[in-house]
Amino acid sequence: MNEMNLKRLEYNIIKEKLIAFTVSSGGRKLAEQHKPSSQETEVREWLVETEEAANLLASGTSVPLSVMEGIEPFLAQLGKGRIYNEQELGLLGSWLASVSHMKQYMDAKREIAPKISGYADEMNGCPDLREQLERCIRHGALTDQASAKLADVRRHILQAEGKIERKVNQTLGRYKSALQEHLVSRRNGHYVLPVKREHRKQVPGTVWGESASGQTLFIEPTDVAELHSEWQMWKGEEERERMILLSELSEQAESQATKLMWNLEVMAAFDFIFARAKLSRTWDGITVRLSTHPVIKLVNAKHPLLGKECKPLNVSIGQEWRQLIITGPNTGGKTITLKTVGLLAVMVQSGLLIPAETGTTFGVFEHVLADVGDGQSIERSLSTFSAHMANLKEMLDVAGGRSLLLLDELAAGTDPGEGIALSIALLEELLERRALVAATTHFNEIKRYAADTAGCTNARMAFDPETLYPLYRLEIGEAGDSYAFAIARRFGLPEQVVQRAEMRAAAGQVNISSSERA
Repeated sequence: MNEMNLKRLEYNIIKEKLIAFTVSSGGRKLAEQHKPSSQETEVREWLVETEEAANLLASGTSVPLSVMEGIEPFLAQLGKGRIYNEQELGLLGSWLASVSHMKQYMDAKREIAPKISGYADEMNGCPDLREQLERCIRHGALTDQASAKLADVRRHILQAEGKIERKVNQTLGRYKSALQEHLVSRRNGHYVLPVKREHRKQVPGTVWGESASGQTLFIEPTDVAELHSEWQMWKGEEERERMILLSELSEQAESQATKLMWNLEVMAAFDFIFARAKLSRTWDGITVRLSTHPVIKLVNAKHPLLGKECKPLNVSIGQEWRQLIITGPNTGGKTITLKTVGLLAVMVQSGLLIPAETGTTFGVFEHVLADVGDGQSIERSLSTFSAHMANLKEMLDVAGGRSLLLLDELAAGTDPGEGIALSIALLEELLERRALVAATTHFNEIKRYAADTAGCTNARMAFDPETLYPLYRLEIGEAGDSYAFAIARRFGLPEQVVQRAEMRAAAGQVNISSSERA
């Protein structure tokens, strides 16, 4: 579907909210790329997925979705023959544990979510690889359990360090008079004593540095250096064994690359499905009935971005009539009605549950087309009317029997007579094409067209003439007044101006009011 049409309906805001509910980069990518589908089978499948996920969330159980930042870049390296370090392999082990937990969770939820639980069948927790990683790596380092040789080498390293510590303590006492301070420090990995420069010859060994003043030399005594060489030899053995173990673990990970990448895709899919469910639950969304015909029936539906105070909308298009002409005062809710119908349609076709009640029905539309507001007029340097014409031309290029068109302020922005004629001709063309249309207008001739044309009906936004405030309720079968004079008085326009306008209207215009039946 056209991105500009979706933006006019504020679908981009819904999509931003959807993206925010993902917890993994893979799930985020799926949400970013997601668009409404015009395929009934696909939409039906998405809705089942979202409904099952919402039911799982409603059951109160915690879904073990894993964030695991960094796992995707790591898995992307598989197949390149690298030797991975402890942090990377440790991340893989933790992620495989998450995969296994998710698989077990979904296996246990088959009664509540039979469809999406089946996706877990395709996951492979790679138990042998996971067991090896958990045994060999902990807290980002190889464990002594990784191999008997590594454990033995580390015992020798500890023994060597113990010998060095004992020897250093002996040298502290032996060279006490030559020391600047009675302490041991390390320089370049070597144990050193702070020797006064003038006593350098009293302490045989290697100088590994000096103080800023140059008065203190940091010397590794010769007998300590011999022990340090032994320690270095064992550290070298440890590094060689480390690289052997990391190479073996890396080879095991490489051998499971296909399974690991598939797990990543399934986990991303679960993240995306549950993000749809989480978003749907924010407005208590329900699963609509999908019709094989291009129809819309809204039962107490609400615009999802307007909060719980939003007035519910009840309307149907495509059964008794294919065109709905909505009239009534400005600020009465006409445009919001159009946006609600259009936005809910594309949300359903995105696999989202919508804020409505049981009985709500949607067909699956090939095109949802909106000419709401003049969002294009600035960026295209067009007047309001020219922008409308550009939009309508694009709509007519594709409009057909599986199209939903939402047209705001028909005949606006140009000579009323010509604008009305164009609007009625457009509505007649769309009626012949059997497209579904919801449109708003203030013009009596278009109201009369709706009253006289089979397949078309009027509707009005309810208005309280006593309080002069809109009621935000759509009433089908009635044409509405614009209440321009009443609203002008409410906003304090001078009375003599309003009265003069009323006299001119009475003398020169015929009005189809709310008292006339459509």
